[in-house]
Amino acid sequence: MAYKAVYENWQADPEGFWMEQAKAIDWDRMPSKALFDDNAPLYEWYADGLVNTCYNAVDRHVERGRGDQVAIIHDSPITHTKHEITYAELRDRVASLAGALRAKGIEKGDRVIIYMPMIPEAVEAMLACARLGAIHSVVFGGFAAHELAVRIEDCKPKAIIAASCGLEPGRVVHYKPLVDGAIEQASHKPEFCVIFQREQEVASLTPGRDHDWHGFQYGTTPADCVPVEGNHPAYILYTSGTTGAPKGVVRHTGGHLVALNWSMKNIYNVDPGDVFWAASDVGWVVGHSYICYGPLIHGNTTIVFEGKPVGTPDAGTFWRVISEHNVRSFFTAPTAFRAIKREDPKAELIKNYDMSCLRALYLAGERADPDTIEWAQDVMGVPVYDHWWQTETGWPIVGNPAGIEALPVKIGSPTVAMPGYDVQILDDSGHEMPAGELGAIAIKLPLPPGTLPTLWNAEARFHKSYLNTFPGYYETGDAGMKDKDGYLWIMARTDDVINVAGHRLSTGAMEEVLAAHPDVAECAVIGVSDELKGQLPVGFVCLTKGVNRPHDEIARECVKLVRDQIGPVAAFKLAVVVDRLPKTRSGKILRAIMVKIADGTEYKMPATIDDPAILDEIREALQGIGYAKG
Repeated sequence: MAYKAVYENWQADPEGFWMEQAKAIDWDRMPSKALFDDNAPLYEWYADGLVNTCYNAVDRHVERGRGDQVAIIHDSPITHTKHEITYAELRDRVASLAGALRAKGIEKGDRVIIYMPMIPEAVEAMLACARLGAIHSVVFGGFAAHELAVRIEDCKPKAIIAASCGLEPGRVVHYKPLVDGAIEQASHKPEFCVIFQREQEVASLTPGRDHDWHGFQYGTTPADCVPVEGNHPAYILYTSGTTGAPKGVVRHTGGHLVALNWSMKNIYNVDPGDVFWAASDVGWVVGHSYICYGPLIHGNTTIVFEGKPVGTPDAGTFWRVISEHNVRSFFTAPTAFRAIKREDPKAELIKNYDMSCLRALYLAGERADPDTIEWAQDVMGVPVYDHWWQTETGWPIVGNPAGIEALPVKIGSPTVAMPGYDVQILDDSGHEMPAGELGAIAIKLPLPPGTLPTLWNAEARFHKSYLNTFPGYYETGDAGMKDKDGYLWIMARTDDVINVAGHRLSTGAMEEVLAAHPDVAECAVIGVSDELKGQLPVGFVCLTKGVNRPHDEIARECVKLVRDQIGPVAAFKLAVVVDRLPKTRSGKILRAIMVKIADGTEYKMPATIDDPAILDEIREALQGIGYAKG
């Protein structure tokens, strides 16, 4: 069945469509219906069903004779180690950990914070919580003690599961002191901690509170799966806002299982047994959906990768992993490819590897500029599919449904809406915009299964953040347009649409132009305050390795490119060359912070920032062109 027929099938009978998809999941009690809308606009899916996530992700594959299939491949170029865990081994390891947690009093509904690096034990900890019906909250390993304390305070965990350390190229990140510091700062105290000791650093344990991962499990009875209601929270994942308290996105169990299982074949085009790799971190939503849960629920082999796109040891590490582990579909952020392209612009290193196993590359998490997509296509010789979704949605809103039908790629567009998502472009009054016009991207309610039903203990904030601006819609916070074929074009975050002398312009469109300059590896455009025109765009460009031309000359060429391709209306006059851009650890460029620096307004240092020192470099660059005076 082609994409159009599948989408229309959903539109004609959403209830029937989602009940049919639910049959692919093993339920202890099948739900009586798909959508529960009696508390609209707070919707729930499969609320009266009974199900267990861990059973669906692990046990059922073993029971169906696939216990010898590899479930997890751990590949750590940082420690120079690789090992495989089969589904049968994974079941035993998870049941053992869950049994030890149960013996210490963890049960359905209890919260457990997980603070781990990219090791299989992180996935095992998530699955062990799911096995018991406990609600996990994974916090990105290495987050500062204060940020961990804020999350402890909000979700009030009964336990924390952590590792002694994380590893970055050339350094050890000491996790245990951060955990100790966070517990000290938080008024809520967890009852106990479980610490996985890594050989690179053995942490000292607090007597009576801390338990060694292996000793903790010794002699305990493995736990069976505990069925939970379809609307039971599977996890809380905090989104990193640049202001105020982080928002705890809740994921309900039933819809999460159904949506992720559907997406693995229909979007990522993998069959059970295929190797799927999402190069992300379990601390982010991609790690939840497509390192841990999605591939395992669907019966794929997933890769847990502890390394970087460059520097572990070089810009060929992605090619090695794909070739060595027979990866069929690969998912990463455009940032990673920009880093590889900057380091190895002619892609010399890929020649060392056989990439014939790979069917497609999927990009998400940051705008995928055409230049990066074209480079990746040329280098890898496979289709490159941009797709778009959010922490809040948990799975793609818009993508190329390669498992149903590979639609023609329009470079710069993540393609079309997935079943369940009625995506519309609205003006400020909430009226639909005609094709080709820029507006706010909103999704007609109800959102599909697998998306957030609310925020943890913050229902009023959920309404304010997502539902109040456009009644009857979920506000995505992104701006863009639809073309006549129904393809969506994401141009910017709503606050990245700038108003230059009354003209609404997308900074994303300007970034696409800058990225096409042959010497530019990466770029960002922000809108700075201007007395005359309201806002003016400023471009920041990072150069490809080996470019030694004068920076002023490159900046002038960049300005001319934008003025030639977007027109004088853009009022684009300022481009500045910088060594690097400020980013979150997941690779998102911190444009809003750059705007505040330029305008001299106060900002809160984001918890997720990769390297705070970069902000000083940005300030100096802005001062060099007459901004950031505050």
